[in-house]
Amino acid sequence: MDRTRDRARPRRRPPRRLAGTAVLAGLLPLAGCAGDAPSTLDPAGTGAARVADLWWVLFWISVAVFAEVMALLVWALVFRRGRDVRVRHGQPLRFVAVAGAGVPLVILVVVYALGLRDLAALGAGPGRDATTIEVTGHKWWWEVRVPGVDGATANELHIPVGERVRVRLRTADVLHSFWVPQLMPKTDLIAGEVRETWLHAERAGSYRGQCAEYCGTQHAHMAFRVVAEPRPQFEAWLARLGSPARQPSTDAERRGQQAFLQGTCAGCHAIRGTDAVARVGPDLSDVGSRWSIGAGAVPNDAGHLGGWIVNPQTVKPGSYMPPQPVDAQRLPDLIAYLRSLT
Repeated sequence: MDRTRDRARPRRRPPRRLAGTAVLAGLLPLAGCAGDAPSTLDPAGTGAARVADLWWVLFWISVAVFAEVMALLVWALVFRRGRDVRVRHGQPLRFVAVAGAGVPLVILVVVYALGLRDLAALGAGPGRDATTIEVTGHKWWWEVRVPGVDGATANELHIPVGERVRVRLRTADVLHSFWVPQLMPKTDLIAGEVRETWLHAERAGSYRGQCAEYCGTQHAHMAFRVVAEPRPQFEAWLARLGSPARQPSTDAERRGQQAFLQGTCAGCHAIRGTDAVARVGPDLSDVGSRWSIGAGAVPNDAGHLGGWIVNPQTVKPGSYMPPQPVDAQRLPDLIAYLRSLT
C-alpha cells in the first residue's frame, strides 16, 4: 500500500526559489564589474601589455585544448558508439604518449619560456636618470612625495607619458599592495622594506589603482589615481607640489582658514604656507582638486566634504579620523576654504 501511495503521489515541482538562486548564481560573476573598473586586458603601458599578451596566449591554448577534448568526446560518443572497433597493437600507447605527454610538454616549455621572458622584462627597472616618486601606504590612504620636493599629496600621482618612472614603495603600518591594472602588475609593500616598481604609460589619461592586499576594515576604500600627462604638465604639477597652497581670496575662505588653523584640523593635517605642518593625516594643500574623498570612498564635492568633516565614521567606518567639533555656522566657511585649495 505504501508503494501504491508513493506512485500516486504527484511529484513536487522544484521551488521557484531554486530557479531564482540559479539565476543569481549565474549573474554573480558580473556583480564585481563596474563601468569604470580598470581591466588588465586593456593595457595602457608596456608592463601591463606583457601581462595581457601572456594571458591571451594561455587563453587560446585553453580554448584549443577544450575544443580538442570536446571533439574527441563527440567522436567517441556519436561516431564510434555501438561499433566494433578494432584497435591495433600499440596505437593507444602512441596516442597517450603524443596527446597526453608530448603536446603538454611542448606547451609547458613554451609558456615557461614566455613567463621567464616577461619576468625579466618586468624586473628590469628604469634608468638612473628616471623620475622617482615615493609612495607610502597608510590605513587607508596613499601618501605621495617626490624626492627633492618639500610638498606632498594623497591618493594621486602624476607621471610623464611615454617615460618610465621609478616608484619606491613603503608601508607605514601593515602589508599593502600597489596595483595599477592598466600599467603594471602589483607590488607588495612590506614593513621595514623599500620595494621598487616602475610605471610607464603609452597614452595620456587617468588610471585607477587599488590596494590589492587585504589590509583591514577599509581595504576596499584604498584607491588612487595615476595621471599620465605630457612632460610640461608634469613639470607644472611638480612646481605646484613644492609651492605654498593657494591663499584665500574671499571673506568666507579667510574665515574658513581661521577655522582650520584654530580648530582640531591642524593637529593632524598640513597645508603648505600656513602654520599647519602636522603629518598624521594627508596633506591638504591641494585637496580641492583631488578626484575623491577618503581614497575613493565618496566623490569630492561640497556635500560629501561636509559630511566627512562632521563625522567621517559614517562615510568610512574604521578610519582614524574622528568626528570634528566644527560649529554649524563655521562649517560652510571651512568647506569653502578647503574647496579652494587646488
